Amino acid sequence: MAFCSAFSQGTCRRIQISKDIELVKLSDNVYVHVSYADMGRFGRVASNGMVITSGNEAFLFDTPTTDAATKVLVSYLKDSLKLRVVGFVPNHWHSDCMGGLRYLTSMGIESYACEKTISIAKAKHLPVPKHGFMDSLLLKLGSKPVKCYYLGAAHSLDNIVVWMPSENILFAGCMVKGLSYTDLGNTEDGDVKAYPKMIKRVMDKFPNVKLVVPGHGAWGGVELLKHTYELAIGANSKKR
Repeated sequence: MAFCSAFSQGTCRRIQISKDIELVKLSDNVYVHVSYADMGRFGRVASNGMVITSGNEAFLFDTPTTDAATKVLVSYLKDSLKLRVVGFVPNHWHSDCMGGLRYLTSMGIESYACEKTISIAKAKHLPVPKHGFMDSLLLKLGSKPVKCYYLGAAHSLDNIVVWMPSENILFAGCMVKGLSYTDLGNTEDGDVKAYPKMIKRVMDKFPNVKLVVPGHGAWGGVELLKHTYELAIGANSKKR
């Protein structure tokens, strides 16, 4: 199976949906949706999410930061790609993961999340995903399994990873950094001390992963996990 790797992203099929949203085709059944939003002191930030398809159905992993932007994305999937979004899973509770949940719920789309994400959403009076899981969740899209795992705190206390075994793609979300990153970024809601152990768990669980998609920045191979692990080790060394 051919992928658009970190080294060939310029040749990937890119679809400009709006000035703030684009869709990048990774394989026959997988897209990255990239959305741009103002993140306060971090400026204008590009965030990655995933769309996994089977036939005319799709799962959405993370949303753009707002309901309005999420509507634009879902409408494009429906009207232009003839895809019906049947399920949604956020990586964690931040707006660049589930800022569009209210819209998805209004459309009758089922939502699933780590129980920690649900607890935080309730405490912060945010829209709440409907179905919860503790350590793992197995979803089926057609005949394809999609596996979600909570392996521990890092970027946030509730961050998960999504494994697509049929595609050999790992959506690692914001806990994993692109190679251009020189630090762990925003860790205000996370656990810097636990960060290296968490990344090591991910590396051990998916030693042969072919494609890793971070929450921000360019996707690539296992080198993203190794890079993030070194950043996490460095962040802990600075705190001593």
